[in-house]
Amino acid sequence: MEKFVTLGQNKRSCANDARSPQKRMKLESDEKIKEEEEEEEEDAILAEFSHPVPWQKIEAEGLDCDYALLFSKEEADHLFKQLEEEVVYSTGEEAKVQVFGKVYNIPRKQATYGDADLTYTYSGVTRLASPWTPTLEYIRDAVTKTTGHTFNFVLINRYKDGQDHIGEHRDDERELDPLCPIASVSFGAARDFIFRHRDARGKQTRRQIEPVKLELAHGSMLLMNSPTNTFWYHSLPVRKKITLPRINLTFRRILVDRKK
Repeated sequence: MEKFVTLGQNKRSCANDARSPQKRMKLESDEKIKEEEEEEEEDAILAEFSHPVPWQKIEAEGLDCDYALLFSKEEADHLFKQLEEEVVYSTGEEAKVQVFGKVYNIPRKQATYGDADLTYTYSGVTRLASPWTPTLEYIRDAVTKTTGHTFNFVLINRYKDGQDHIGEHRDDERELDPLCPIASVSFGAARDFIFRHRDARGKQTRRQIEPVKLELAHGSMLLMNSPTNTFWYHSLPVRKKITLPRINLTFRRILVDRKK
């Protein structure tokens, strides 16, 4: 404003001068319009993420994750109850997994849901997605609103207590969209979740890299961004003191064209 007044008091200024008060007012008006347009554009971007949550960034060499509480305790309690009523878990041969050519019983319950006719192959087994249930659709849509990513498949693991577990593995199947993160949503008992770098596994470790340990809480979401699953294995180890069940949903986007 001080500069504007000074320019306005310049006797050699005229109405046609680029620095005249009239044109200064027009320039300021144009700038205001531009600022309003930028604010509208920013609001449009934020609208895409219409379910904002406070994120916690988790980073290490080659590891990029975001963690947040997606649901309140009350809503998480309700969703857990609904999942217990709706989800149908695999039995028989579908409840087995192949590891290094050997077939084992899965130490937890599993189910797969997603878009029509969608299949997903992991651990040597191909699973057909069951149709989305209302509760799974609700959780999926909440994840999409929060992250801005769409998902067409979910793998569900139910752990009856701390004896049920999952060993070290990477979700790096070729049919997964590499540009889409994997969203892991947890309900029930809080469990330890451990990342271990591929170069720091086993007895013949090539490098000394500390594992990354998290506790996944009831109603939380862990977003595993690229390139996490390229360099880091993750697991849910046995915890004998845990007596309550846990349900975990990992939402993924499968590339349909690649499957064809």
